[in-house]
Amino acid sequence: MVSGKKFGKANLTAVDSSPNRAIVSSYDLIQAQTLPSNERPARAETVRTPMVMSGSGERILFVHDRPGDESALTGGTIARLRADGSRVVVLYPAARGETDAVALAATDDAAASAALAELGARTWHRLPPEPGLTQALHTAIDELGATAVVIGTVDEALRDCATTASHGAGLPVFLARTVRQAPGQRLIAIDVGDHLDQKLRALARFPARWSVTERTRTLADGSTDLITDTETFLRTDAPRPALAPPAPRPARLTIANRSLAGLGGLALGILFGVLGTIAHQATLTVFGAELPIGLAIAFVGIGALLIGLRLVVGDRFVVGLAAAGLLLTIFVLSLRGSGGSVLVPAGLPGTLWTVVPALIAAFVLAWPKLPPRRR
Repeated sequence: MVSGKKFGKANLTAVDSSPNRAIVSSYDLIQAQTLPSNERPARAETVRTPMVMSGSGERILFVHDRPGDESALTGGTIARLRADGSRVVVLYPAARGETDAVALAATDDAAASAALAELGARTWHRLPPEPGLTQALHTAIDELGATAVVIGTVDEALRDCATTASHGAGLPVFLARTVRQAPGQRLIAIDVGDHLDQKLRALARFPARWSVTERTRTLADGSTDLITDTETFLRTDAPRPALAPPAPRPARLTIANRSLAGLGGLALGILFGVLGTIAHQATLTVFGAELPIGLAIAFVGIGALLIGLRLVVGDRFVVGLAAAGLLLTIFVLSLRGSGGSVLVPAGLPGTLWTVVPALIAAFVLAWPKLPPRRR
């Protein structure tokens, strides 16, 4: 029989040698269904449905106060999970430092191994006290690759710490609750009737805490409770991150601002038309070959101007005025002067200078306005 191990901040020593790692489906350990109002139980809001299974390889982590609680609160669930091929790990807090408590913990440890063996599980660990508790819970979740956490502890500090660690990892938490403990809340009920005998045998491994007669458990203080074939849980999911507010839309230009921006675009178009017409004939000789460096710079400048206005201003009216100023300037300067001078001589560079800017302007103006990308 395999005994449990303690683990601290750094690592988690697994003692489960079972090769079977298939486990129940998704975060829905159990998926409750809503009954019609005329068929709902009078005192309970739980719904008994079969467990949903898909063999998706999930692993379930159980957190309890001390050995024996896993059998009393979740023994049938553990047995059912293991029967369906799920991987199960049970965690208990560390024993206190007093001598009696340590001796009791040693007895509990032996009983825990025997009880879990009855349920088909063998892996359990002792959690260290704070300040290492939080890190140990994160380590347990990571080492197991847990996809859900079942919490049966009544210790508020341990419950809150385990819930926080689970939600921090994005995992759903199933709190072991009875109908009396969660009045008015919708519980998830698991039918463990097929594994009730296993649960009774596991409970019988703790004679120091209670005695079991048929389906009745008698505690040390004399109180009794009936062991039923249903175990109930309250599911809490990790809080979803708040959606980012939509990106603010750019403010629409007023008529006055639009007119001023249009005049600025017109002036820039005229300026780039003049500079490009003057520079487009410049060449650079490299190894005997003349490169039209002036034409290339002029085209890059025109493209940068029109694309920049389209991206920054986002108004086709402004871009259209800049393109109109550019093309009109090129047309005027390409005419023969009164003295017969020509700024745009005939030839390939001149032809390209009169045609390509118009194509660039048409492309930039025709490009569709894409909606802002959501993050």
